[in-house]
Amino acid sequence: MSTEPTNPRGKLVLVPNALDLGTETEVDLREVLPQAVIERAATLGHWVAENAKTTRALLKRVHALVPLALPLQQIQITELPRPPKGSAAGKGGAAAPDLKPLLAAALAGHDIGLLSEAGLPAVADPGAALVQAAHALGIVVVPMAGPSSLLLALAASGLNGQSFAFVGYLPVEPAARAARLRELETVSRRLGQTQIAIETPYRNDALLAALVQHLQPTTQLAVACGLTLPGERCESRCVQAWRSSPGAPLGGRLPAVFSWLAG
Repeated sequence: MSTEPTNPRGKLVLVPNALDLGTETEVDLREVLPQAVIERAATLGHWVAENAKTTRALLKRVHALVPLALPLQQIQITELPRPPKGSAAGKGGAAAPDLKPLLAAALAGHDIGLLSEAGLPAVADPGAALVQAAHALGIVVVPMAGPSSLLLALAASGLNGQSFAFVGYLPVEPAARAARLRELETVSRRLGQTQIAIETPYRNDALLAALVQHLQPTTQLAVACGLTLPGERCESRCVQAWRSSPGAPLGGRLPAVFSWLAG
């Protein structure tokens, strides 16, 4: 007895991106992405991404190195739904959107690329919800190697890489930010755990000033700015040393990662 052949499911491919979004200088993709990633990206005709425009821009850069399998105009790019303004992922409020329809192409047998605006998709990134939906549907998830600003910053900091926590964005309001910093420093001291935060580039210097002001003098503080870009910086010293010698301003254009470990 024969059965009708079924279309094998496609895969969800997690395609890393460069870290130069919003900067004045585009890096050569070959310097930050493995050749296998560039070649795999060129084969994909279906994408889910935070932003269709920046995804097309990346695909143009890929095409300059490896010809795309389809004309750019024929590649389907679907944007992830944005959370309601003022809401936070994983917290109460509006119900999370159903992302399974975004995976219809994989159910029909086509591989789908998942792309973040910068770095690894699904790491400190809303794409994690799509990965979860893929698992729920039995779709194979394939992560590919590429730059992650969080892990690069941690590796360059010299702080505890055996136990660390990414805490995302800190409050903007000064009193709330100071309270949150004290709370996280207490956790760091109790667990011996490195704390990692990021900020919108134009607030980089304000966050650094708050860290230097409110953390204890013996706490180790590392700042990595413009990773993988020309002129990248990574400085790691105790807060007292930061107070004595603040160094050059970070500026408001390059992304930065802040890590600290209480002494």
